[in-house]
This record gives sequence, C-alpha cells and structure tokens, in this order.
Amino acid sequence: MKNTQRVFGMHAVTGLLQRNPERVSLLLALESRQDLRMQQVLELADKANVPVRRVSRGELDERVCDVSHQGVVAETGASAVVGEKELPDFLDALTHPALLLILDGVQDPHNLGACLRSADAAGVDAVIVPRDRSAPLNSTARKVACGAAETVPVIRVTNLARVLRNVKERGIWIYGAAGEASSSLYETDLRGPLALVLGGEGKGLRRLTRELCDALLAIPLAGSVSSLNVSVATGICLFEARRQRGS
Repeated sequence: MKNTQRVFGMHAVTGLLQRNPERVSLLLALESRQDLRMQQVLELADKANVPVRRVSRGELDERVCDVSHQGVVAETGASAVVGEKELPDFLDALTHPALLLILDGVQDPHNLGACLRSADAAGVDAVIVPRDRSAPLNSTARKVACGAAETVPVIRVTNLARVLRNVKERGIWIYGAAGEASSSLYETDLRGPLALVLGGEGKGLRRLTRELCDALLAIPLAGSVSSLNVSVATGICLFEARRQRGS
C-alpha cells in the first residue's frame, strides 16, 4: 500500500495500540514469541479489533530491513500530524503555560526519536519542526521514541520564521540553545509560556532562527568537549524547564 508506514518494537507498538489503535491496519507478530510482553500486545490488539497475523522471523525481517523489530510490527496509514494552520488554535486551547520544543533542522531520525521521547517525559505540549531539511517521522524515529511519537503532537511547518513570530505574538518566550551564549540555562527563568529551540546536527541554529529568539542560553560544560548531541541537549534543557515549573 502506497501510504503504509511501519511501527516496530515493543514500546512503540504498545504505545500506538494504547493511544491510537484506529491507525493500525495490521499487526504482525512473531509466531515463535510467546512471552508476557507479546501476550500484552496481542491483548491490546484484540481489544481494539486490530487484525493480527503470526508470521515467521524471515517475514518480519523482510518487512523492516536491518532493524531490531523485537518480534512485532504494526502497519499503519500515514502519520496524522497537526498542521501549521491549526497551530494558533492549538496554542489558544492550552489551559496552562505552553511548553514547546522547536527543532531547527534535526535531520537524523534517531535524534528526532530521542528528542520526542524526552519531550513526552518532560510534558511538552508540541514539537515543531520545519517541513524541509528535517528528519521524517519514520519507523526508525518512532522506534527510538518508544511510543512518544504517538503522544506528542508533531507540527510540521513550511515557514519556521513565520511560526516563531506567531508564537511570540501569543506571549510565548522563545529561548534558543547556543554554545556561545552568555546566559546559562540554569540562571534563566523558564517558568512562563516557553518555546525552547535547538538546532540541527553540526551547524546548530540557523541565522534567522537565532535572530528571532528572544534570548539565547547555553548549557555549561565542564569537560573538554565544546558541544553536546542535540538529543542530549534537548533532554537537559527540557528537564531544567520542568524542574523550574515545579513538576
């Protein structure tokens, strides 16, 4: 099927079946796996009336080449993501100070998945990514996200600069992470409506994105390395925000 996507791995498939079972058209389960975790997945599928096929390891390996599927693959339609046009209404509907994560050009699906996992754990309201020069929310990203791709809204936008301006107009303060910033993450007030912006691998924030931030902050580093992986930096920034917000 042209628009078929595959979600694999126990965490990712379990999260999908718990939160969005209507998206699953078929569950492929390894016929030789009979442990408790597999039984739990099969029970979720049965409860949601999701068709299940018990298949050989060879067939599963063929469906998701060169990845660890852990014996379970869910076939779905194309991902349902919030669009740029829906973003203002989405923000207006929040009943608490917004906490947004904006990823400016993260191109590695592994990093995107890890960022989504941290975003879910930190209670982020939405993750905003540009439509171009950004990793797709594919099966690899979903597996790394361990189910978070099914719980955190991912908003793909065509014009990130325009979105940043719209976010600011709604009273949401925008902080960009940059290694050369003079302000420390730990000395910055992150308790109000907040959008944290992190740049892509290698180059970091783009010039226009950097200029549209209200301020830049840095993660203090004590060792010899000059920067952190974007997914690690994302987790540090989000959990400092969560710590300050008192939950």
